Amino acid sequence: MSIGQIMSKKLITLEIDDHLDKAKALFEQHKIHHILVLNNKELAGILTDRDLYKQLSPYIGTSKETPRDSTLLHKKVHLVMTRELVTTTINSSINDVVMLFYKEHISCLPIVDENFHPIGIISWRDIIKVAALQHLKKIAKAKT
Repeated sequence: MSIGQIMSKKLITLEIDDHLDKAKALFEQHKIHHILVLNNKELAGILTDRDLYKQLSPYIGTSKETPRDSTLLHKKVHLVMTRELVTTTINSSINDVVMLFYKEHISCLPIVDENFHPIGIISWRDIIKVAALQHLKKIAKAKT
């Protein structure tokens, strides 16, 4: 099975100068854990939900919210995102991807083209799903 078959092609992205309030809204709307950050269509970084929530006050949106709390939402994405990226291409095998997750201690892997434009993303959850489905098929086949 190729990476192209299991990667997500529906990319949720931000631009480097977008504000954290936009990132927060995207995480909540799409129920995702990673957002790719672009600079003129080129991959510039990645923002995780953990990166975001480390920056924000737990009082945002509550009666205890202060002006300083809401000001944090106007911080730019490029100030928080991870810039040191581990990426791969669509030609990588699942084994290659698993080894990158293991060696690099990452939770997602952007798939880029030759111009470093993102064309997909794969997470450790996607790999677990594929492994589980293959195991279930093997069990079903053994029962027949």
